[in-house]
This record gives sequence, structure tokens and C-alpha cells, in this order.
Amino acid sequence: MADLPAFARAQYAFTAHIRDPERCPRPPDVDERRMAVYRELIYNNLEDFLAANFPVVRQVLGEGGWEGLVRGFLRSHRCHSPLFSEIGLELLEYLHGDGRDGAQYPPFLLELAHYEWVELALSISNADADPTAVDTAGDPLTGVPVLSPLAWSLTYRFPVHRIGPGFQPQEPAKEPTHLLVYRDRNDQVRFLEINPITQRLLLLLQAHPDWSGFAILNQIATELTRPEPQRLIEAGRQLLGDLRGRGVILGTRP
Repeated sequence: MADLPAFARAQYAFTAHIRDPERCPRPPDVDERRMAVYRELIYNNLEDFLAANFPVVRQVLGEGGWEGLVRGFLRSHRCHSPLFSEIGLELLEYLHGDGRDGAQYPPFLLELAHYEWVELALSISNADADPTAVDTAGDPLTGVPVLSPLAWSLTYRFPVHRIGPGFQPQEPAKEPTHLLVYRDRNDQVRFLEINPITQRLLLLLQAHPDWSGFAILNQIATELTRPEPQRLIEAGRQLLGDLRGRGVILGTRP
């Protein structure tokens, strides 16, 4: 940094102290009282944004653990986006990476943080289906179902939807947790625990957007080697109708 102009060196020293006041000394030409204002302003703004996005993470870590997480993130992570709405995603990258200064967190923390981030991501998403490419009156069993782009099928090792101050598992569950998170027609984000068959149906809808509902259910029956596939297909008809009623399935291709 010695070859940088004096103003650039001053900026680096200033921001380094704000990020890590314990390890990076305050620039000698800046009054401590004024420096404290910047330190508190930056930290408090960052903490406010993260607390709004990750309320359960904050609860399970407690005040000390939460402050340690926020300060570690401020100190070590270099954000790639200038958008406030993407700070939550930046925290996920921090938790997923190696720059955590050796801090020890609960084994479920990354999955819990992702689960909480999904709500914000869906609430502000601009994704939308072309209304001219959807027949809202179509039969999702005989027709080709159109899956909402605002419906996400998620799988976690931990039951993240149950984690809180009174329930903090230290080992993954015996069976994975499947969740459907979607934004309904009233722009409300909804969470629904689903079974493996429903999850498989949603994955097939994504992987094969040109398959009919019947073809998808028949594929599931084949995978499960059901002796009476018609029973599964009949149950699947009701499931497709339920997903359509929730706005997860928008209709069928015209």
C-alpha cells in the first residue's frame, strides 16, 4: 500500500479500523469521538438489516453470539453486491466460506440462515410467468402443468422450520426435511412441509416442463414400483389440485 496516494492510504486505514477496531488502530489524525460515531453507525445499520432478515438465528445465538457473528461478518467478508437487499445472501456466503475467524456455530446454522433468507428472496423476487402461456382453467392431470417461478422446493438435513431457542438439534435428522416455500396470489410467502412424493413431483415438474401431470405421476409410480399405480395417480390428481389452489401450479400450457 506504500505506493498508493496518501488519500487512498487514509481511506484504507479509516475503513480497516471501522471493520476491525480491535486489530486495526484508529488513524491518528481522526478524533476518537468522531471515529466512534462512524463505528457505531456502520455496525448498527448492518446489524439492523441482518436482524430483520434472520430473527431466529439471532434468537438461537443469543446476544453475545449474534454480535460475534455480525462483527465477524463485518470484519472478514467482502461483499460483492452494493444492494441492501442482498446483504442476507452475503451472510450466507460468509457462513458457507472459510473466513469465519475460527468461530464455532451450531451445526444447523447455515441451513437455518438459508431458510430465513428464502422468505426475503421470494418476497422481493420479480420472477413471473407469462400470462399468455398459462391456461388457468386447464386440467393439471391431463394437461401440462405450469409451475410458479415463485415456488421453491427445498431439502434440509435439519428440521429448520422447528428450530428455535427451545429446540436446537446437534445432529441431522434421520430423514431429510422437505419444504415447499412459495408466494401466493396475495403476495404472501407461505411455508409448507411436504413428503418425499410431493417433493419428487415438484422436482419432476421443474425438470420436465413439457410432461403432463399424468406422465409425472406415472413416472413416480414406476420409481416406487407400486403394484396399483392408479391409486397413486388418483391421489396425485388431488395433490395437483391442492397445489393449484395454493398458486404453486398456475394452470396448464394452452
